[in-house]
Order: sequence, then structure tokens, then C-alpha cells
Amino acid sequence: MDEAEHWRRAGRLLVAKAVAELGYEELLRPEPDAAGYRVAGHTFAATRGGCGHWTVDPHSVRRDGAEATDPVRFLLDAAPALGLDGLRLAEAVDEMTATWAADARLLATTPTAAALADAGTAELESWQQGHPGMVLNKGRLGFSAADAAAYAPESGRTFCLPWIAVDESLAGHHGVPADRLLAEELDDDTRARFSAACPRPGHVWLPVHPYHLDHVVRTLFAPYLADGRVVELGEAPDAYRPLASVRTLVNTDHPLRRTVKLPLQIRNTLVWRGLPADTTAEAPAVTGWLRGIRDADPYLRDVTRFDILGEVASVAVTHPAYAEVPDAPYRYHELLGAVWREPVEAHLAAGERARSLAGLLQVGSDGRALVIELVDRSGRDATGWLTGLAHAVLPGLLHFLHAYGVAFCPHGENTVVVYDTDGVPDRILVKDLADDVNVLPSTEAPRLLLRWPHEELAHSILSALVAGHFRHLAPLVEEHLGVPEQAFWRLLRAEVDAYRETFPATASDPYGLTAAEFGRVVLNTEQLTSGAFHDRAEKDEAFDEISGTVRNPLAEV
Repeated sequence: MDEAEHWRRAGRLLVAKAVAELGYEELLRPEPDAAGYRVAGHTFAATRGGCGHWTVDPHSVRRDGAEATDPVRFLLDAAPALGLDGLRLAEAVDEMTATWAADARLLATTPTAAALADAGTAELESWQQGHPGMVLNKGRLGFSAADAAAYAPESGRTFCLPWIAVDESLAGHHGVPADRLLAEELDDDTRARFSAACPRPGHVWLPVHPYHLDHVVRTLFAPYLADGRVVELGEAPDAYRPLASVRTLVNTDHPLRRTVKLPLQIRNTLVWRGLPADTTAEAPAVTGWLRGIRDADPYLRDVTRFDILGEVASVAVTHPAYAEVPDAPYRYHELLGAVWREPVEAHLAAGERARSLAGLLQVGSDGRALVIELVDRSGRDATGWLTGLAHAVLPGLLHFLHAYGVAFCPHGENTVVVYDTDGVPDRILVKDLADDVNVLPSTEAPRLLLRWPHEELAHSILSALVAGHFRHLAPLVEEHLGVPEQAFWRLLRAEVDAYRETFPATASDPYGLTAAEFGRVVLNTEQLTSGAFHDRAEKDEAFDEISGTVRNPLAEV
């Protein structure tokens, strides 16, 4: 398959996704047509799923009778109905074009389903398609073509990290003591070399993304490089691979060394990808608090064996000039820092494997879904394997929510499924803690965690999992495994019911997890129509934008 064909195929899939997701959010309202449905000058065939969502046949989408393979053309055709013009439309075209290019690269490199099943945790993420519900999910505004080729997950490349030292007047180290962290993350020769580059005491060391070093440190921190408050130490020898989030990196030379999350001055999907100083500083404390709950609860510790990928150390850096401009756009307050996270490999026993939940949406170059390959290798039937998946994913999340008023954000990238030696889903590890954990107002928790009422915390299950992941997995399971979508929803509901039987006090459904409807989170609407929120002084801490309601497939048993 040549490059042009990869672009045509990627464009076809992206047009179908745009029709489906913008229709789901009711930004566009398809009308019945002789060919099935019509919207924005395009006709298509589709079915409707348990959340009222659309599953669009990519080969059925037509514009003026010809196959629709140009997602930018679709966006321009849909712009009047979407209310897009001027800057917002131009930026949407930017992001659509970048997403299309990344998807074409993915199609050119994605291997067969068997090879996907053989891939390691980080390698598999190189082939993930990004947020399944967001159309413009790889915009990465700020990256050049060369940057994308060097640093995007789909490039498959690894790279080394430069390190800097920052004066303690600007930076603070938190969590695992710095001496111990550096001894575990850097070899003796590297530490000696870095010490020679910055012999003066009172500096905090941290890695920097190579892109960020050039675009932020050497520009916005240039005066402090000149006066010695910031010192370039050189490059450490370990190679790192980017995960699907782009800015989170795993050590491929020493997999038991910690994963590192770094700020990256690009805008992707809804936000600039910085690291807020307050969240970064508190990350180890949030990890300690969550692990304390887990370790003290026999159901979490021994029955579900639910665990977190702890954010055990961090460095938070402030920029002295922007600190005096509190109303500067929020990205200027998220310029520099680092978070070290426990690696997945440290949580695996002999013979266990781990894959992100998002990986289950993968389809190999041979047209075979990864989930089929995994089911076949396990020796289980499809229903039994999917029941194992539901049992691995739901009980621990439900217990944190009901027993402690703690809600994770367990979407596909944040949830890592651990498989037993037979290849059956067994338990989960959850990540992105300080950024994404929310609690009830009555919960005694670290102060930086956002407080929300029951109906908002319910979205940790209903929006992050049910609408955010399982509504995309359900049609894949039906098409490739032959398990009807309704049967898939029933086995998920059965897991909720089993939890309620174990803890009868939750049977009253205080979070409305099995109510007939729930609020529809509309991320594409927020991205496309929110105007210049990227230049606000405060990152939007309001709950995700909600518009209308959708049917709750967990209610229909």
C-alpha cells in the first residue's frame, strides 16, 4: 500500500468518525435519506448503539456520489452547521490536517493483530489511535513535521533526555528523596558528569523533553541560564519511548526505572500540555493518600487487587517573571517540572502481561481486531473473556467511589489491564492521579483535589468508561467476536449488580450508575466552539461540558 492509499484510508476512517462523533454530540443532526442518512452534504449508512451513538460504515460515506476520503473537506462542508468560521475554523483545519497525517502514519506502521498481541505495553501504545471520542485528537499544535517524526508515539522512535539543574529559589523537590531518586534513575558516571556541570549546591535536578528545552528553557528561561539559576547538565544515556499522551515517557533501556511525565509546550485536544506547579508538587502526597486507602482495605488490596501507578516524586518549578503576572494565560504557569511515576513492569508478577484498556480498540493491518487475538490465545470463549474484563475493571473503581467518595478518570489511556498467565484480564492499574482524581466535598483528601457532588463523580464510570470507552468497544466486540452489543452491556451491568450484592448499602444507587439516562459529555463541542479559552488565565476546572442526555445502556437489562 503506497502513501497516497494510506492517506485515503485514513481520511475515510476520519470522515466516518467525524460523522459519528459530531452526530453523537448533536453538533450535527443527520437526517434519514435513501442511502441511510445525510448530513453536511454527505450520505452514509449507520447503526445506533446503546448510548444512542452512531456506528458509521466508513465505506458508505459519499459526497456528490463519490467516496468521501477528505476529512478537511467534510469539516469545511460542516462548518456552517457547526457555527465555525474565522480563527476557530482555521485552527480546526490545522488540527484536522495534523490528525489526518498522524493517522496515515499509523496505518503505514501498524502491524498484524498477532504482532499487536506480542507487543510490550509501551510499544502497543505507539499504535493507539488516540482519544476514541475526539475527532481532532492529534493536533499537537506547535509540533513541526520534524518534531512529529522525532517525538510522536506513532514514529516508533526513542530518544534521550537532557537534564537541567534549577536553583532552589525557583524549584522544589517532593516525594522520594532527591539523592535516592537520582541514584536509582541515573548511573554513577552520569551523576558525576552532571555534578561537574553544576558543582554549586542548592540546585534541583530534573529531565526536560528535548523539544521543550529548545522551545521553552532556552528562550523563556534564558536570563536564568545566563545568571546560573538554571544550568544545562547534558544528556542522560537512557532511551525513552513516548506513550500515547506524547509527554509521558517510558525508559526502554531500564524498564524498571520510573516513567517520567514532562511538560510539553504544545496544544493537543483541549489544553496546553504543561505541568501546573501546585498539582506537580502535591502529586506524591496524593499517591500516598490513595495507596493508604488501598492498602488498608482488604477488598481493594486482596479481592480486587486494584492498584495505582504511583506518582512518587516530582519537581515543581516557577518562572520568576510570570509568577508576577497571575492573569497570564495558564500555560505560562505550567512551563517546567517533572513527575516520576512507577513503571508498569514493577507491578507485574512472572507471566503476567499488561496493556492499556485503549489498546483493546486496536485493529491490525490484517483487519483482525486485537481483542480476537487475545480471546483466541486465552482459550476462553468470547463471553467468558469479556466477563473477565468487566470483573477486572469495575469492582475496584466502584469501591473507591462508593466507600470513599473517590473518583478516578479511568478512560482507556489511564487504565492498564493486567492479564494472567492464560491471557485473561485479571486486574487493573490506574494512572494520572493528581491531575484526574476528584472527590466528594465530604471526603478528607489532599486540598488540591477538586470536589464534586455525587452526580458529577458518577461520570468517572458513566462518561470515562461507559460512554468514553465501552461504547466504542461494544460494536467492535459485536463485529469481530460475534457478541451482540446488548449482551456486552448486560455483562457489565451484571458486574455492577454483583458489587451491590457484596455491599448491599450501595443498592440504592446513590450515584445513579444504572439510571435510565446520564448527561452527555461533549468534548468535541467544547474543543470546536469554546473560542479563545486557551488564553484564559485559569485552566478550565469546571466539569467537562455536558449537553443533553444519552441512554444509559447499564439500565437496560
